[in-house]
Amino acid sequence: MSGVTSSGPVRVLIVDDSAMIRKVLSLGLAGDPGIEVVGTASDGDQALDMVRRLKPDVITLDIEMPRIDGVTFLRRMMPERPIPTVVISSITSEGAEVTLRALEAGAVDIVTKPSLGIGKGLPQIMADICRRVRAAAGARPVIGRPTHRFRMPAPHRPVRGNHLIVIGASTGGVQALSSLLPMMPQDAPGIVIVQHMPEGFTASFAKRLDASCSIRVREARDGDTVTPGTALIAPGGKRHLVLRGRRPQFRVALEEGAPISFSVPSVDALFHSAARLAGTDCAAALLTGMGKDGAEGMLKIRQSGGSTIAQDEASSIVWGMPGQAAAIGAAQRILPLQDIAAALLDPSTGQPQTTGNMKD
Repeated sequence: MSGVTSSGPVRVLIVDDSAMIRKVLSLGLAGDPGIEVVGTASDGDQALDMVRRLKPDVITLDIEMPRIDGVTFLRRMMPERPIPTVVISSITSEGAEVTLRALEAGAVDIVTKPSLGIGKGLPQIMADICRRVRAAAGARPVIGRPTHRFRMPAPHRPVRGNHLIVIGASTGGVQALSSLLPMMPQDAPGIVIVQHMPEGFTASFAKRLDASCSIRVREARDGDTVTPGTALIAPGGKRHLVLRGRRPQFRVALEEGAPISFSVPSVDALFHSAARLAGTDCAAALLTGMGKDGAEGMLKIRQSGGSTIAQDEASSIVWGMPGQAAAIGAAQRILPLQDIAAALLDPSTGQPQTTGNMKD
């Protein structure tokens, strides 16, 4: 995705109550030729007026602001103008909870707020923010928290004890996982997830999911055993999550490593390890997200005899990662979000549907 729309650069409105952060973001975003900063606002009330006047393509949004906070702003704006919004949030336990509410209110991505004292690291952080803003321009916001009224009943036949489910997601994945995981029955196979999130947010996300699911959901710790009825979510930030051990007793390892497809943790790192260790006993799903992380790893899972599913374009907020998996023939099936849980639980259901040719 180039970040330049058919009519020119991505037009961005910056909303933050800190004058210094507004300046840092303005200078950093304006330095990207694919982005045009059309205005800045110091609170949600001012931002609502500027949205109506300026009609930006993307909004960067602070959460804690006077008068109208970020979550209230989204709840007022999205029904009227569903503009892709990237939350710029501080790393605190309270900030993580509020940021997750912002995603439920329609925001499409989270970025850690740049620190004014990081010096040489600022260009790298701004490059990531620019990349996410450009990607957000092609996103389709989903408004409202998913409902969990229609939970899937437990499978009629026992699930194989050494069956493994691996899932990758990025932009829009918070909403997608909030719909998918509550469909899993208590006796679901062990599930391991990489969801692209900044450091400090995944523990709160796992806790919120755990409250709405029949399975247990928690942030993964180094050495955790993958067990039926439990979903482990890779901690955001500094380490990749990979599988170790041998079937049927897999465990997770958190390992230092360079970014893969701009991401730590990387879906590809998890999927490649699953392909090596689980083979035919692995079912993988690649959900909504920008970029291509996970596509090559999914191809390896398919080549090793595992079952592979990509979320379809119509139900994806951003059809980047699953679209790439479809394009290279990594996905045996391309399914709407509501059908993916059933397909992961019983990989033999449904007919293969692919786009592109599978590599040798």
